[in-house]
Formats: sequence, structure tokens, C-alpha cells
Amino acid sequence: MKLYTAKTLEDALKQASQELNIPVESIVYRVTEEKSGFLMFGKKVTIAIDEIEDIIEFAENYIKDVCHELTLEASVKTFYKEDLIKILIETDHNSVLIGNNGTSLQALNELVKLAVSSKYGAKYRILLDIGNYKDKKYYKVIAIAKRAAKEVLHTHVDIQLNPMTPDERKKVHNALSTWKGIKTESVGDGKNRAIVIKYIGGDFKKPRRSNKHLKEENAPVENVEVETQAEEIETVQETEE
Repeated sequence: MKLYTAKTLEDALKQASQELNIPVESIVYRVTEEKSGFLMFGKKVTIAIDEIEDIIEFAENYIKDVCHELTLEASVKTFYKEDLIKILIETDHNSVLIGNNGTSLQALNELVKLAVSSKYGAKYRILLDIGNYKDKKYYKVIAIAKRAAKEVLHTHVDIQLNPMTPDERKKVHNALSTWKGIKTESVGDGKNRAIVIKYIGGDFKKPRRSNKHLKEENAPVENVEVETQAEEIETVQETEE
């Protein structure tokens, strides 16, 4: 955390902007002290600017405290890229934190975001993953979405996928964004929010596919009820607006 003191809030923000080399409008700050004086004499404003390291440390400690309450031994590793804080968690019982179809993991993710927002007065993009569960889930929902997209192109009948979390929907939207003849839309609210793949016509030209994509498209088309036990699969990430 860095503190900046000046006669006015504007001056304090200018100091911070110059030192941190970021625009004033992009600064997230808290006023920690404000003293009024007579005719500007003795007037003082102090602002605190939390650095990303502070937010990461708080989030990691929050997760460890939750795991401790659940009598779980946990280790965390955090990556920060493109304004996303991704925290990888490993425990002696990953299935407990993942829950049925990832519900416990999603709930913990929301709790961490709320705790950080409450503490620092700003919203941060935070994504939790346990034992590569999220990456495996992305792989499966993308495969199912691609198979469904092919069916929509063949039958011209729209298909609604099962409800997904915001980050999973974002992955599907991105995966199908280059496909011709279809479009994707999110419908519903809360836990029931899902993607609809719609036929819009036109000449369909499949995008170039790698061997990996071919494997994804040949995956079984079924509802995704991912087991809470760890499977081995590869990686990905992100959240929807």
C-alpha cells in the first residue's frame, strides 16, 4: 500500500499518477485522512493506493482461512495477467472445495471477490481453480458447444446449452465467434443463465482446425456433469462481462 499526502485530493491524485505512471481516472484509492484548515492553512488529504500485491496477498490469506476452517491443508499459487488474478489451489481433499459440478468452487470464487471488493472498495477479476478443474471443464463445454453448433448448421434449429458459469460462457462465445452461419447469445438469469446457439444462415465455412480441435469436436455430446475427483487435462481461463 502506498500513501500520498497533499493539500487537496486532486493534488494527491496527481502525485500518485506521476509516480505510478497511470492516468488519474484509472487510480483506485481510499481517503485515509482528511484535515480541514483555515484558509487552506493546515489542510491535508491522505490517500491510500493498494497495489496488486496487496490484493493478491489478501485473497490468498482469505482462501487459506476458509480451508483451515474446513480442516483442509491448502497451498495456493497466483498468476496476474491482463487484469485477471488467477489463483490455483491444491488441497488434501480437492473434491470438498470443488463440490457437485463445481458449485462449491464457484461459491468460494464469489466469496473471495466479495471479500476483496469489501476490503479495497473496488471490483477485481478473480478466478479460482482447483486441481485444474476449470481447465478440464472449459475443454468439455467447448467440445459440446462445437458439436451442438454443427448440429444447428445441419438442422437449422437453435439449441440451448446447459447453464454455465460466466467464465465458461465466455469461453464458448469465444470458441464459436469465428463460425459462419451461427451466433451465440446468453439467456436467462443467475444460475440458469445459458447459451443459445442460433442459426443465422449464409454460407458456412468451417474455421481451420488443429488436431486438438478435432479431438474436442469428437467428444461425446452430453450434459456436462464433471466429476469432482481430479482428471488430467490441459489448460485455459477468463470471465464474462
